[in-house]
Amino acid sequence: MRTYTRCLSALLLAAGLAGLGCRAQVPPAGPALSPELARRVEILIRQRGHLSPDDSVAVGPRLPSDVPGYDKIEVQLSTDGQPVHAVPFLLSKDGQTLAQLNKFDLSKDPKSLVSAAGRPSRGGGESAPVQIVVFDDLECPFCARMHKQLFPALIDRYGDQVHIVYRDYPIPKHPWAMRAAIDTNCVAAQSQTGYWNLVDYIHGHANDFGGADHSLQKALDSLDQLSLDEAKKDKLNTEAVAACIKKQDETAIQASMKLGDSLNVGATPTLFINGEEVDGAYPLVDVFRIVDQALVAAGKTPPPPYKDPSPAASKEGN
Repeated sequence: MRTYTRCLSALLLAAGLAGLGCRAQVPPAGPALSPELARRVEILIRQRGHLSPDDSVAVGPRLPSDVPGYDKIEVQLSTDGQPVHAVPFLLSKDGQTLAQLNKFDLSKDPKSLVSAAGRPSRGGGESAPVQIVVFDDLECPFCARMHKQLFPALIDRYGDQVHIVYRDYPIPKHPWAMRAAIDTNCVAAQSQTGYWNLVDYIHGHANDFGGADHSLQKALDSLDQLSLDEAKKDKLNTEAVAACIKKQDETAIQASMKLGDSLNVGATPTLFINGEEVDGAYPLVDVFRIVDQALVAAGKTPPPPYKDPSPAASKEGN
């Protein structure tokens, strides 16, 4: 619990507006606050929350709480014409202190909230101490940059201590991203190696698809042929791969996107490292730092601290 001394806007977002959702409110039963005390609470919330005179603030009655010396009250807010939100507060028995108690569920391992099941993987198996799930768009230039940073650097540094999977999250404004996701998954159904070969190639040559005139049909045809060629090279059931490509079933891709939406993925690439979200193409040193922290939390010893190679060292290595 903390006394209400900080700016309310952040607290409303954390404890009320973001967490409770929108719903019609039924005023709970209980002894009402005096008009004078209710007004003091309302004015404080308006000031701290930077609310306008047009915003609605309704202070509810006292209700029992499990915090000694405090009752619970609900303040119903409606801002900018949006539906009502009920935000819980604690009010001291003497009416002198308004406070908040924020509770968060720590019972679930964040790693378990981001499913990697059934996806082609790199690194160690599912029992690896660190799971890295990347929501990826094969037409996204930032994803290509992130992919180039991650591989082979992640495997070189961590080996089988990391379990890495890509989940599909094609952005609608990328016209051939959905086709690329479906085609690569057609190959993935029979070969992890074939899948990663395709992902490596597409991310490395995304600018080439469609040719100089950026033809969408050329890009789609190239993706189909690339996937069929990979199936032949890996001696897969090419008839099954061809049928899958022809069908263009989006079901699995849409399910992956729905999972991303449930995790508030809004852009690609988005990484989840044992559940910790990394949004955007972060520098490799930052990704390594988070993986190292995840290893420590899992009781493992990370490699020595990573140092970016100096320009001189890079030149010598070329």
